Amino acid sequence: MLRMARQQPPPWVHAAVLLCLLCLSGAIEIPMDPSIQNELSQPPTITKQSVKDHIVDPRDNILIECEAKGNPAPSFHWTRNSRYFNIAKDPRVSMRRRSGTLVIDFRSGGRPEEYEGEYQCFARNKYGTALSNRIRLQVSKSPLWPKENLDPVVVQEGAPLTLQCNPPPGLPSPVIFWMSSSMEPITQDKRVSQGHNGDLYFSNVMLQDMQTDYSCNARFHFTHTIQQKNAFTLKVLTNNPYNDSSLRNHPDMYSARGVAERTPSFMYPQGTASSQMVLRGMDLLLECIASGVPTPDIAWYKKGGDLPSDKAKFENFNKALRITNVSEEDSGEYFCLASNKMGSTRHTISVRVKAAPYWLDEPKNLILAPGEDGRLVCRANGNPKPTVQWMINGEPLQSAPPNPNREVAGDTIIFRDTQISSRAVYQCNTSNEHGYLLANAFVSVLDVPPRMLSPRNQLIRVILYNRTRLDCPFFGSPIPTLRWFKNGQGSNLDGGNYHVYENGSLEIKMIRKEDQGIYTCVATNILGKAENQVRLEVKDPTRIFRMPEDQVVKRGTTVQLECRVKHDPSLKLTVSWLKDDEPLYIGNRMKKEDDSLTIFGVAERDQGSYTCVASTELDQDLAKAYLTVLADQATPTNHLAALPKGRPDRPRDLELTDLAERSVRLTWIPGDDNNSPITDYVVQFEEDQFQPGVWHDHSKFPGSVNSAVLQLSPYVNYQFRVIAINEVGSSHPSLPSERYRTSGAPPESNPADVKGEGTRKNNMEITWTPMNATSAFGPNLRYIVKWRRRETRESWNNVTVWGSRYVVGQTPVYVPYEIRVQAENDFGKGPEPDTVIGYSGEDLPSAPRRFRVRQPNLETINLEWDHPEHPNGILIGYTLKYVAFNGTKLGKQIVENFSPNQTKFTMQRADPVSRYRFTLSARTQVGSGEAVTEESPAPPNEAYTNNQADIATQGWFIGLMCAIALLVLILLIVCFIKRSRGGKYPVREKKDVPLGPEDPKEEDGSFDYSDEDNKPLQGSQTSLDGTIKQQESDDSLVDYGEGGEGQFNEDGSFIGQYTVKKDKEETEGNESSEATSPVNAIYSLA
Repeated sequence: MLRMARQQPPPWVHAAVLLCLLCLSGAIEIPMDPSIQNELSQPPTITKQSVKDHIVDPRDNILIECEAKGNPAPSFHWTRNSRYFNIAKDPRVSMRRRSGTLVIDFRSGGRPEEYEGEYQCFARNKYGTALSNRIRLQVSKSPLWPKENLDPVVVQEGAPLTLQCNPPPGLPSPVIFWMSSSMEPITQDKRVSQGHNGDLYFSNVMLQDMQTDYSCNARFHFTHTIQQKNAFTLKVLTNNPYNDSSLRNHPDMYSARGVAERTPSFMYPQGTASSQMVLRGMDLLLECIASGVPTPDIAWYKKGGDLPSDKAKFENFNKALRITNVSEEDSGEYFCLASNKMGSTRHTISVRVKAAPYWLDEPKNLILAPGEDGRLVCRANGNPKPTVQWMINGEPLQSAPPNPNREVAGDTIIFRDTQISSRAVYQCNTSNEHGYLLANAFVSVLDVPPRMLSPRNQLIRVILYNRTRLDCPFFGSPIPTLRWFKNGQGSNLDGGNYHVYENGSLEIKMIRKEDQGIYTCVATNILGKAENQVRLEVKDPTRIFRMPEDQVVKRGTTVQLECRVKHDPSLKLTVSWLKDDEPLYIGNRMKKEDDSLTIFGVAERDQGSYTCVASTELDQDLAKAYLTVLADQATPTNHLAALPKGRPDRPRDLELTDLAERSVRLTWIPGDDNNSPITDYVVQFEEDQFQPGVWHDHSKFPGSVNSAVLQLSPYVNYQFRVIAINEVGSSHPSLPSERYRTSGAPPESNPADVKGEGTRKNNMEITWTPMNATSAFGPNLRYIVKWRRRETRESWNNVTVWGSRYVVGQTPVYVPYEIRVQAENDFGKGPEPDTVIGYSGEDLPSAPRRFRVRQPNLETINLEWDHPEHPNGILIGYTLKYVAFNGTKLGKQIVENFSPNQTKFTMQRADPVSRYRFTLSARTQVGSGEAVTEESPAPPNEAYTNNQADIATQGWFIGLMCAIALLVLILLIVCFIKRSRGGKYPVREKKDVPLGPEDPKEEDGSFDYSDEDNKPLQGSQTSLDGTIKQQESDDSLVDYGEGGEGQFNEDGSFIGQYTVKKDKEETEGNESSEATSPVNAIYSLA
């Protein structure tokens, strides 16, 4: 059952509340109360002006608006093109009385073009000067189309064609449309359409296109005229001159006409890439028109993201993409894809979003008391960053006399110890190459004691248990403080069931009987105080305590629907009825009384729902019942007792009591159980801040109770309803209860599901599940997002976010971050959040390390590798590609995918002859990274053959052979030298008879040297085949004096016995050795 308690305040209350709110914010307007307006001085304020680009109709008089207010009333003057505009010297120009609006009258002649230029209005009184925007006045132009003779356009059927419009430049630009010379519109579709530049594009020309001509038309706004260009005539060359109209919708129309099919190409814009600049807040229009046979389809995409679905729409048969109200997030690369069955092509458009200046903090009028401090803030943004210039009364601030109480700090002017002489109007001009913003803000110093702005001793009536607000608008300078008292005594009212807003209004959250009385508001400043009183009366709610019930009656009988009401006797009660939710017409068959509705001679048209509405001037209550009318042959009414079980009727009369900060008692009256006992009640709630109109389950109670205490969350404006449940099903929900708002508090929890994941290799997107209404605990719920690199000592980065995601840019690849997300509302911050580890975006991994290929036998090949040095993310596996080859012959490539933990693989060879080439790469979610390639070893027989063939050309082998040859040469030289030195000391062969003293040579101390001393050593003769033949002699080194008998004389010569054993074959052996000995050969050469 719905109960409402309302009171509509008079209109002045809303204005006064707004005024008081502005007062406390430091940026206020002087109240409109005549007594205050006439007393308080006020610098000028511009209230109305023409737009910056003011285009006028040349047929009308020119009007340039400029209106301002102030006390005393301001005077006006104008500048034109930055020079004083002397209105008195021009009889056509006048200024409206009590206004600065210029009127330029051409009724007596003159050319409007002579007055084009840039105008600026100045409104001045003794407290300052306010400026209008610089208004650029331009006269609308609609030039005629130049005359031209157009030859017929000859084109081959199936070829693309562009008919250029080239309209004359107008101000503003004309609207372009194409028609035939007989003023019939040109039918457009995805094959034939008009571009944004006004040209008419044919993706492919068909024979039927020459059945009409084509004329471009320009409609000019101000003159309301349409100008038509000479018409184009088409001549289509075709291979099939028979124009069969039945082929127009043929699925293979072009083949049937003998037109060659071709892939798409772009007619506009041309090439593969282009760029476009758009200003913030404007509409971005991207256009792609393609030729091709069949006619291509156009699709649009944005690189690295999705198109903004809430403000993107497709136009001109998908050839144009319009994005409304562009912001910086819409910059990036877009591409259009043109495709038909022959192929596709695409064009990339790089979009740059610039911005004319826009306000972040626009300066507001500043009203101060003497000695107070204040500031004017002029903060704007744009792209490029705008510059800020301050002026005072229309002159540059730097040229104004110095003021020790004023300090300029960039975009802020700070006032300290303000005095009456500080009154002035300040202008802030912020500009960049795309535009400018100009704002006026006056500084007024007032000395005003508190004044009440509302009528005295108001009467406020309110329904019991409802919420109400008592307003007390006031004014004063310095800004007064406001306090509330009840019945002229007690302490200041604030807290508990009372809440005082910043503008001074007193809210009573839940009206009780004891809240009735007289409330006094007192406004105080250093100059005095003022007070007002509000009388509050609490009234009982209106209740229907006996509701009409559903009835089933026979046609022609009489039925009575009861509706008994209890209400506050001091309020006037009105009871009305609705049928099927429409006002019920009370005819002669009906009788309406205070507590019932009677219908005589019930007819079938009387069947339906009947609603009793009991209302007073403060609230109302509703109750509904359904009347079913049976035909004559229907079962009598007493058959209702045998009706089957049904769902219960909905509960009614919901009432809230025992109101507390975090709980409330809900009581209801059960509905009829319809022959099936009620087993449960489900209490649902709805709040009007986060999800208005959406009902959520709050709690569940047994069917035996009809009152329960509900636990509540802070700062939720609750409304409850109850659903009854039996074994058949659920009832309809009850009518909602009255609302109850709990007071606010800091959040007691933080958002869940905090994650940090990279969407690109150089970013990390932090997301979380936003908190709902029952966990917000206060107004202006927001989230403090903090992040920093893990395991570093760097400070936390933080940002405040009102949504559920934030993207951190310019991050290294796949680096861990510590993340915290903390909830905050206007009452404070939530608990310290948990730290979550997130990672920035992944990239392609580096190549696997130490990739090794081994072949233990002819049947298998073993592969091993190590993980990449730089994974650049989470490895999801490895990809191995290998192919068999034998010479120049290649086999089929085979691809194997492995898990990220696998670093070995054994392959069974298909044949023992082929070799294999292996390519291995690691994979992350981004894709496969750098690959490494190895080949299997050659088979053993092939290796041997190759080694035999190639060893003679190897450097190491050639070097080794040279070294051996050198050593042999040195050895031979040494042997030769030693043999040569032996000639000085000839040795006689050892005979069987020793040397005797009778030898004649012994006396002179010398030995004989004979040819036999040149004979080689016996027993080591060398044969021609390179082998050594063992002689019969058994000579050895011992035989030549290496034994103990050998002696050396003083000069080192060898003195000893040299014995040579000879046999009968001695002569024969010497003959052979002399010819073949290498020593003798060398010696003979010497």
